Amino acid sequence: MPTAVSPDPPATSWRPVLARGVVLRRDPVRDADLLVLPERVVVLDGSAGAVLRLCDGVRDLDAVVAELAVRHPAAPVAAEVPEFLDRLRKEGWLR
Repeated sequence: MPTAVSPDPPATSWRPVLARGVVLRRDPVRDADLLVLPERVVVLDGSAGAVLRLCDGVRDLDAVVAELAVRHPAAPVAAEVPEFLDRLRKEGWLR
């Protein structure tokens, strides 16, 4: 008699956090947020630094989006933030 195959348990939600060796810094001279990487510095535009400050490894992606939706109710954060963070994960800057 075949045994029923139980579905995989739901995957835990991604809890984005900066990758090892990546540091978020504020540059007062440029008045910009920077991602400091090994042998590279990325100047962040707009609210990218504010988004990354919420990526602490404690909040899951839904919590990051929810927090930003409260802060910026007219902004399309539900569509844009997951896409932005996924691009950074593909770059290896988030894990």
